[in-house]
Amino acid sequence: MTAGKRIPCSDQSLARNDPMYGTASAGARWMLVELSGGWGPSAFLQSPAVIEPGLGRAICRRVEAAGFRIAAIRRPGRRPAVPRWRWFIADAREGTEAMFAGEVAAPTDLLEVALDGSDGQPYDGPLVVVCAHGKHDQCCAVRGRSATKAIAQQYPELTWECSHLGGDRFAATMLILPEGLCYGRVDTADSAELVRLYLDGRLHNEFLRGRTSLPHAVQAAQYFVRKATGEDHIAALSPLDVRHDDHTIRVILAGPQQHTEVVLAEQMSDPLLSMCRASTPGRVRTFTLVSMGPA
Repeated sequence: MTAGKRIPCSDQSLARNDPMYGTASAGARWMLVELSGGWGPSAFLQSPAVIEPGLGRAICRRVEAAGFRIAAIRRPGRRPAVPRWRWFIADAREGTEAMFAGEVAAPTDLLEVALDGSDGQPYDGPLVVVCAHGKHDQCCAVRGRSATKAIAQQYPELTWECSHLGGDRFAATMLILPEGLCYGRVDTADSAELVRLYLDGRLHNEFLRGRTSLPHAVQAAQYFVRKATGEDHIAALSPLDVRHDDHTIRVILAGPQQHTEVVLAEQMSDPLLSMCRASTPGRVRTFTLVSMGPA
């Protein structure tokens, strides 16, 4: 079957019922930059009508060298006639969550923005960004834009489209900052309800891939405890310890009365196509629950 006739990767993932827990894209700190207009396969490197590729590369290298994840954002709907160069910096690390916002007059000024956020102002947020990067993956265009529209109808000031977040097969993917909550398949959920839960300090375990600042095994361990107990508070179940044995991973999660030990087995999936433009099937890591009990 040719790539053009292939079933979209998100449809294949739904049919396989791929587990989403423990798959959040890694990112303890984020910088989001407004790039209004059409994006190429790489928003910063292949969108010459929006940003000069050499400048985009220099911005990415600077931000990534400082240990940040970088993504492009834009408001859904019509593109403005005059571009703006707004930026957001978020610390998604548990216990130090913070976000700053600012704006520069020209894209070259982004090379001078202080990455501690001090050139901007504290931003109460949240920032809700949904991947709608169609040139990267068709599923993000179709599923992402419908989810963005649904969220923006209720929360227009919070909502942005963004470039590639990872996990195309889980489109539509969504990130809520500053906590770095990474969701998948939000177009199959009441996507605006996910935001309402966030504003109430809670999360939806079924659609949560994990927190981007936490190791994948911790993300998976939190999923299993939430599934068993119904705990849905964002601030709950902080990781206290992670130990890798020969064949298992032991995660200790904090609890109000007692801590919980979760033992996981790490496995590799059958070969699959993780994105629509992938040409070679590959295996992905998954976690299964071995045991769970008081620590």
